Amino acid sequence: MGAGAGSGQGQLFLRSLLFLLLAGSPAPRPAGGQLRYAMPEELEHGAFVANLGEDLGLDVSTLSARRFRIVSRAGVRQYLEVNLENGILFVNERIDREEVCEAGGTCLLHLQLLVESPLELYRVEVEVLDINDHAPTFPWQEYVLEVAESAVLGARFPLESAQDPDVGTNSVHTYRLSPNGFFSLEVQTRSDTSKFAELVLERALDREQQSAHQVLLTALDGGVPERSGTARILVTVLDANDNVPAFDQPSYSVSLPEDAPAGTLVIQLNATDLDEGPNGEIEYSFSGHAPPRVRELFHVEPRSGQVLLKGPLDYERASLHELYVQAKDRGPSAVAVHCRVLVHLLDVNDNAPEVTLTSVSTPVLEDAPPGTVIAVISVLDRDSGDNGRVSCEVGPDVPFELRSSFRNYYTLVTTQALDREVVPEYNVSITARDMGSPALLTRSTLTIPVSDVNDNAPRFLQPSYSVYVMENNAPGASICSVSALDPDCQQNAYLSYSIADGHIHGMPVGTYVSINSDSGHMYALRSLDYEQIRSFQIQVQAQDAGFPPLSANVTVHIFVLDQNDNAPVIVSPMPRNGSVATELVPRSAGPGYLVGTVSAVDADAGLNSRLSYQLLQATDFTLFSVAPDTGELRTLRSFLEQDATRQRLVVQVRDGGQPALSATVSLLLSVVETMPQTLSDFSEFSLPPEASSSSPLTLYLLVSLGSISFTFLLAILILTAIRCRGERHSRQGNGCSPPRCHCCPGSRPSPDSLKTSNLMAQPPAGTTAATCLDVPGGGPPGYCYKVCLGPESAQSDFMFLKPCSPPRNNEKDPGKQSRPGQHLQVSKQIKQPNTDCLPPSMQRPALKRYQIQWKG
Repeated sequence: MGAGAGSGQGQLFLRSLLFLLLAGSPAPRPAGGQLRYAMPEELEHGAFVANLGEDLGLDVSTLSARRFRIVSRAGVRQYLEVNLENGILFVNERIDREEVCEAGGTCLLHLQLLVESPLELYRVEVEVLDINDHAPTFPWQEYVLEVAESAVLGARFPLESAQDPDVGTNSVHTYRLSPNGFFSLEVQTRSDTSKFAELVLERALDREQQSAHQVLLTALDGGVPERSGTARILVTVLDANDNVPAFDQPSYSVSLPEDAPAGTLVIQLNATDLDEGPNGEIEYSFSGHAPPRVRELFHVEPRSGQVLLKGPLDYERASLHELYVQAKDRGPSAVAVHCRVLVHLLDVNDNAPEVTLTSVSTPVLEDAPPGTVIAVISVLDRDSGDNGRVSCEVGPDVPFELRSSFRNYYTLVTTQALDREVVPEYNVSITARDMGSPALLTRSTLTIPVSDVNDNAPRFLQPSYSVYVMENNAPGASICSVSALDPDCQQNAYLSYSIADGHIHGMPVGTYVSINSDSGHMYALRSLDYEQIRSFQIQVQAQDAGFPPLSANVTVHIFVLDQNDNAPVIVSPMPRNGSVATELVPRSAGPGYLVGTVSAVDADAGLNSRLSYQLLQATDFTLFSVAPDTGELRTLRSFLEQDATRQRLVVQVRDGGQPALSATVSLLLSVVETMPQTLSDFSEFSLPPEASSSSPLTLYLLVSLGSISFTFLLAILILTAIRCRGERHSRQGNGCSPPRCHCCPGSRPSPDSLKTSNLMAQPPAGTTAATCLDVPGGGPPGYCYKVCLGPESAQSDFMFLKPCSPPRNNEKDPGKQSRPGQHLQVSKQIKQPNTDCLPPSMQRPALKRYQIQWKG
């Protein structure tokens, strides 16, 4: 029997140490741009293989942070591992070379090393060197060899070969035969360098003298230390069957596609035997040392010699199968002859490419520059030739591409700038296609989310906002809401609102309005007064929470709407010092005589400031009337003898608001026979003692109103003088000649002319016009009327009436005076608004002025 397999791990360690001493330390060897190491098999766990950190030039202190690791496919045993503390490659699991590399030859472990930040890929090959850890073995420990006694000297009898899983010098090196007087041993070498032994007859056999011979066959390997295995051969001397079968040729070679089905005929063997009868009948079978894998895949028909396919073939597992078939006749002392059948497999494109995501760096920032590595992808096709050549590509319309770094390794990189607001996530289809016919392909989808970057400023829903707030609003009430959008996400889309610094009428804008920083709701901090401030604007800023933060501004226009919160104020006539306004009226005054004008102002606007006048109380309502629009006080009829010489009137001024507000003024008119030369429209009239006893506040108010009235009248006189001088030239183009359009304060129209003049000039709403009216047929002298209207007024409101030119010669003819029913020709000319009818302190911005002129 043989020497056995060794005596445990102690001998294995000694053999490994001896190997390292003989082979030297495993220095790296460059192999096509990659590192290559060599190590013996059967090393214990933790055994040193190589210092990868030093050989790759990596900083050992950063290996753990950069996730330095060995990348392997799922299901593959991890024989080697890397120590992240020192970068040493060590044995993680005991390696049996004969188990890892079944096909023999050079045994390589391909390692893919990956390190991140930045992402780098290295390829390392570790060659597992064989050690003599297996002894040669025979198929049987004892077998019988039948030799005919008629065998001639020099006859050769092939013996069963010993098998040794080791390779190279550690495999079967030679055979040795125990000493005997009849046989010698010759060792032959096959084309694959394997050894086999033949028993050579050196002396003639004589069955009658000795029917059996026993020899010991020893197989020796070439390892250090040397291992051996033995088999006992029993040679039985048979009666003469002097012919042995013979094959057509000693070796056969066939090709077979790997996808051939079971039952396919591989080869038809043919051996012949010149004997007759049972001595010439041949049986075929596998030789005794045919490996189990061959017996699983192939079958030999004993009678026909057909070699048939029994199991599925796999080119990727083994591309060549070596079959040893023996032929032996059925006669006594049958001798088996052997032949070798080499079955070459033809590769078929039966393996689709495999796509493995080795490393994925997701999500990717949307501002990542082109060329940023997203993932490392490895592809593998187990076929060979064109069937194993793989091309890899990504789907269309994605900003990514594949770049080949090593063979069958690709990096997925960006090709252009990304925009998360347009595409928040990409599903990248990776297609691996081989070059076979037909081609096989594999698709793998990689989901790449895009991480947000604060690259979008907030955007308001409107370019500007207009807000209308009623005056006298409650402080703290919401007046409007602004809203902005930010297409970014999460923190970059969280918006906060604020009001930009500024001043409104000298006060900080923060004292007027505030804003909710989260919702954008704006609140008034004070009650607004239309008469003090009619509109203002503020800047609202929306800022996101990104880094750096981005912002946008919008202008908010706030318009204060008027409320009827101001009662009319009578500016003329003004009672002073406890007296009422008085006016002298000539008893000879006819109907339509202008006694005076009641003037009032209202601080409100629009309809709230449109004033109407009415006679509230009167001594005789049939004697006087007040024009509702202008406040002109005129006589309705001539005075009678029984009429009182003193007429007390109370005039009420009411605005157009809802509810309406009003004010009253009392007038005292004295009817006299003759008028003094100089007398004001409304003179003072002493009140009774009980009426004059008023509080100091009333006195102060009367003094103030009197001052304002005096200033108002003085301003009107100055403006009238200036305008009359300027209008002398302008009326030449309007059909009013200078001799007929003089502003003559001494002329007065006759009462009849006022009766017959039905002046109804209504300009379009919202316009300011100057109107000249001519009365054909020799009417009264021309008059210039200045009319002050509010923006909502729809008809002419006459403020005062004065003659514009002296009487002409033909006016003495009573037949040429204006007649009732006579039509008026009105010509209008648009002019800019004029506020000359009020004092500078009370001028309103939207008054209308009409100038109406009689034409003779």
